[in-house]
Amino acid sequence: MTEAVAMPATTSERLDRLPFTRRHLRVLTGSGVGWALDAMDVGLVSFIIAALAVQWSLEPGETAWIASIGFVGMAIGASLGGLLADRFGRRQVFALTLLVYGVATGASALVGGLGMLLVLRFFVGLGLGAELPVASTYVSEFAPARIRGRLIVILEAFWAVGWTAAALIGYLVIPGSDDGWRWAFLLGAIPAVYAIIVRWSLPESPRWLDRRGRVAEADAITRTFEDAAGTEPTTTGAAAVPGERTASPAAVRAGERLAGLWAPEFRVRTASLWAVWFCVNFSYYGAFIWIPTILVAQGYDLVRSFGFTLLITLAQLPGYAVAAWLIEVWGRRLTLSVFLLGSAVAAVLFGTATGEAAIIATGMALSFFNLGAWGALYAVTPEMYPTSLRATGSGWAAGVGRIASILAPLTVPPLLLLGGAPVLFVVFAAFFAIAAAAAWGLADRRGQALDDR
Repeated sequence: MTEAVAMPATTSERLDRLPFTRRHLRVLTGSGVGWALDAMDVGLVSFIIAALAVQWSLEPGETAWIASIGFVGMAIGASLGGLLADRFGRRQVFALTLLVYGVATGASALVGGLGMLLVLRFFVGLGLGAELPVASTYVSEFAPARIRGRLIVILEAFWAVGWTAAALIGYLVIPGSDDGWRWAFLLGAIPAVYAIIVRWSLPESPRWLDRRGRVAEADAITRTFEDAAGTEPTTTGAAAVPGERTASPAAVRAGERLAGLWAPEFRVRTASLWAVWFCVNFSYYGAFIWIPTILVAQGYDLVRSFGFTLLITLAQLPGYAVAAWLIEVWGRRLTLSVFLLGSAVAAVLFGTATGEAAIIATGMALSFFNLGAWGALYAVTPEMYPTSLRATGSGWAAGVGRIASILAPLTVPPLLLLGGAPVLFVVFAAFFAIAAAAAWGLADRRGQALDDR
């Protein structure tokens, strides 16, 4: 009979037992800056499209491509970013994605025609698409299990900060002159410089380092978090059986990691996750990219349209706050499905709203429920896979979602011609409802340790 002895706690156990410290806050805010930049870029494009449609006399199909080409880059970036992050680490991919984003966004301010703008929008999407799934994976690997979901929702709340900044720039800067949209692009590029500096100062994920056999580095980083919390490394009771605590080998090749997403253990999760990501992206980007343009088409001028959008955007923050609370009370699946169903109802109401008060109220409801759903979705996604597959799984789910975000802006013009805003937003509501059903195929790991295989 093997005698139980005290053994050093694993990296995962040490991270999960920590209280929230300043170092956690630094990881959260450093990653959140990139998240806000992504939101600011997507938000600015919705305002810039409305301005360029008038200034450059663009057809609806041309304006749709300004939005969609960025999402083509995002789809590729998300898929590649996850693979690269599982192979080379989280932090390096962070900095690279923001560098690509910053250069392409700044250069967009100098374009003189649609063709070059589309090329640069692709590269902006490439950088930002890789950033989001890697960021959520990174923060989830530092977060203690008992508050992991809440921290990821708070990370997602930086989206509201970025979108609000975009709405303010759209309201205050873009209508000010013919070059207002150029200044908007320049303002979007400046924070990327700061974000790159912040990202390089962040530590690599100890879980990833541990999984790659870089145990000493993982231990050193984990100790800095323990020191910040005023705790010491602990031991855990375990049988002294050689190899018992050794994890199964990680998939090294990209093809092996992709195949691993469809192993029997994960195939239902992967299918459900991809369905949710596809449907949520389709409805969110189809609606929010086009809201300013739709309002202008309904007779509101640019300034009033952008003002409405700013008010609608402000409802994102309470949506995140409620989701952050509920996700550790109700769990992941119930929170996600309830917010998706709320999004479906709000979409129908917004599509049929008439009058300024109704437009603002229903738009705020759509913003509240939809962004709360996004928070829950980003919280649950990294939890579906073990460490060796986590960034790959998150990246490919986001990549599938980006396919929908490519299609959605292109689908809006014909749907508007078919039946106007009511038909358009009923379609969005149907996609939200499908996502709510698919959410029940996901695993709910509230309060559980991450799988460190």
